Amino acid sequence: MATNDHGPTARTATASAPPVGSPVRVVTPALIVLLAWQLMVVIDGTIVTIALPQIRENLGFSEEGLSWVVNIYALAFGGLVLLGSRASDAFGRRRMLVVGVTVFSLASLIGFVAWTPGVLIAGRVLQGIGAAMAAPSSLSLITTNFAEGPARNKALGLAAGVAGLGGSVGLVMGGVLTSWLSWHWVFFVNVPIGMAVALLAPRVVKDAPPQPGRLDVVGGATSTIGVTALVYGFIHASEHGWRDAETVGAFAAAVILLAAFAAIERRSDHPLIPARLLEHRDRVVALLLMLMVPTVTFGVFYFLTQYMQNLLAMSAIATGFAFLPFSAIVVAGSKYVPDVTQKLGARLVVMVGSAIMLGGVLMLSRLDDSSTYGLGILPGMVLTAAGVVLTFVPLNLLIMGTVAPEDSGIASGLVQTMQQVGSAIGIALMISVFAARERDALDRGAEAAVATVEGMQGGYLAAALVTALVLALATVALRRRVAVPAPASAA
Repeated sequence: MATNDHGPTARTATASAPPVGSPVRVVTPALIVLLAWQLMVVIDGTIVTIALPQIRENLGFSEEGLSWVVNIYALAFGGLVLLGSRASDAFGRRRMLVVGVTVFSLASLIGFVAWTPGVLIAGRVLQGIGAAMAAPSSLSLITTNFAEGPARNKALGLAAGVAGLGGSVGLVMGGVLTSWLSWHWVFFVNVPIGMAVALLAPRVVKDAPPQPGRLDVVGGATSTIGVTALVYGFIHASEHGWRDAETVGAFAAAVILLAAFAAIERRSDHPLIPARLLEHRDRVVALLLMLMVPTVTFGVFYFLTQYMQNLLAMSAIATGFAFLPFSAIVVAGSKYVPDVTQKLGARLVVMVGSAIMLGGVLMLSRLDDSSTYGLGILPGMVLTAAGVVLTFVPLNLLIMGTVAPEDSGIASGLVQTMQQVGSAIGIALMISVFAARERDALDRGAEAAVATVEGMQGGYLAAALVTALVLALATVALRRRVAVPAPASAA
């Protein structure tokens, strides 16, 4: 099938599109299965957060050791997802989805029965490996199962909405399961869902033919270790400082390895990231923005959770349900934003979304020890959620909607890499600023609660700075009007 940098040719797209005026059927069994996995893997990034105090008490984690329950998952996932992307293209996307989901589910079962810190950490590593194997296939299989045009745009919009929704749903589920049952169940919930996806996918999801070619093992090794070193550097900096020798060493190793990866890719006959994917200017900008947006959102999740439980004395379940407005806005927005993006273009929607998100984060930066949920947290949360969905959905459409079908697997892997690395960087960055501001306040003789609030305010200001950079980059670097691929009927 002939392709160009923007996907299938107009003739091919028209042949596969529904007749003009016919209803576009999007919610199919295939999409339900793919979105179920997408939701599960995103939920896993936050569902554990609320359960951490109970995990620490039950298993006897140290303060530093407890952070690895969250961080080791991001390391394994973010470090291996590019190799998983290439493997899905080489061995079959549906096959890698099934294998990865199975590994993820079995690893979740290990987490459920974990009786020592080491067993739980091992389970989290395996979860990250399984996610890296399966996650790149989910978005790429959407492009395989839906024709270019309205159906694919709506399906990708729903996938983006699920990705944005998953973080807050994970917090709600974590609160409910931890309060009503125990921390073990935040892992077990993955098992029945994962096995259902693994059993149903071969029956309802149409596969794309494999693309023969050897795996770039050397490139895969350097990219995996390089990304892992980068993520580890930010995580370690949040605990030990930016001047720590191990932090500096991790960043130096990341620079060297990622530079080596770029050199290897230029010489490889079967690169993990084909050069043609980086020749589309707006796609490259969108990938960079996709790194920055999770930097803000996951950091906001982390600090709002701590603020509500530690300063407002809210229970785990109340904290989880407090995020429902965020979830509702993302769900509603993901239904309409694809059409808005189609009409106005991705650039304008991203600009508006990032400006709204900036306003929300700045409002959260004004929280203090006398703020309440209704008057303090909720307005900032609502604006942030609206900004997230208006930014995340068009970026997802721009990246996945402008690649040829044979490149959708690696494009999906790049999206997943940006999300995982961005979330790890965001939490580490905000915690680093928080710790520095809190120490300064304590040195001035401030009370513990006041020092904690000052630290959080600093963390939110750091997130606001990143959001301002998103707005500036979208304004300057994206073309004046970037439209997602037009429906075939409009061609």
